[in-house]
Amino acid sequence: MSLTPTQLPIIPRLKRETILSLARNGTRIDGRKLEDYRPIQVQLNPVNKAEGSALVKLGDTMVLTGIKIEVGEPYRDRPNEGVLQVHAEFVPLASPSFEPGPPDENAIEVARVIDRSLREPKAVKLDELVIIPGKKVWVVFNDIYLLDHDGNVIDAGMLASMLALNMAKLPKIVSIQDDNVVIDKTVKEKPLPLSLNVVTVTIGKIGGYFIVDPNLEEEVILDAKITIAIDSKGRIVGMQKTGFEGFRTNELDYIIDLALKKARELHEFLEKVLKNPEEFSKPIA
Repeated sequence: MSLTPTQLPIIPRLKRETILSLARNGTRIDGRKLEDYRPIQVQLNPVNKAEGSALVKLGDTMVLTGIKIEVGEPYRDRPNEGVLQVHAEFVPLASPSFEPGPPDENAIEVARVIDRSLREPKAVKLDELVIIPGKKVWVVFNDIYLLDHDGNVIDAGMLASMLALNMAKLPKIVSIQDDNVVIDKTVKEKPLPLSLNVVTVTIGKIGGYFIVDPNLEEEVILDAKITIAIDSKGRIVGMQKTGFEGFRTNELDYIIDLALKKARELHEFLEKVLKNPEEFSKPIA
C-alpha cells in the first residue's frame, strides 16, 4: 500500500466539501455520474521500433506502453517458460511533482499491479515462448510510460499494456546453432501468444460514496481506493487497495458488482479496438 506523501498542492477543505456535496447528488466536478469513466482515446502502434505499442488517453491522463522482445534465458525455477517483465516510469513532464531518477514506489505499484493482473490468469502464454527448452526463451518487456497525469494511472496503463501486447509480434528467428539464437528484428512473423485480455477497474471511496475512475483532484482527497483486475472470462484475477480507510462487507459487495459491470464495458471497448485496428491507428487529437 503506497503511503508516500504527495508533492501535489493540498486540496482545500472547501474542495473536498464541494466534491462530497456533488456526490450526494450523484454527480462530480467534471460533470460525470459516479459510475462513469472519462472518455477513452487510443492510438495503436505509435512507436515503430517497438514490437508492439499503444497510446491510451483516459480523460487527461495519457499512458504509452511499448513492448520489446529479446532472446534471453529462462528463470531457473521455470526453465520451460518465457519471461514477462513489467516496468513503469512516470516521466517528469507528466506532472510538476515528478522528478528525474529511478521509479518511485508509486510507479513500482503500477507495474506490480499490472504484472500480477497479467500473470495470475496467464494472459501471456509463457510456455509458448520457449526457443530451446531450459536455455533460450523469448523475454517480453512491457514498459509503461506516464506522459500526462490526471489520476487513475493503473486503469490507463492496463488498457495500454493489453492493447500493446495484442499488437506485439515475435521477431523472426534466422538460425539456431547450439545455444546461439540469431534473430532479425526487422521481420516480425507471429503474434505474441495471448490467452485472454485483462482490464482493471479503479473505484474510490469518499465520505461513504464510491466513484469510478477518479481524476487527480478526486484521487488526492479519497479516503480509500481499490483496483480490481478482471479478465475477459469475467473472473477477478487481482485486487489492490490503497488509503487508510477500510471497506465494510456490504461495501465490498457493491464495489465488486460495480467493477464487474464496468469491466464488461472496458472489454467491449478492447474488442472494438482490436477488431478495427486501422480505425485506431491515427494520432490522438
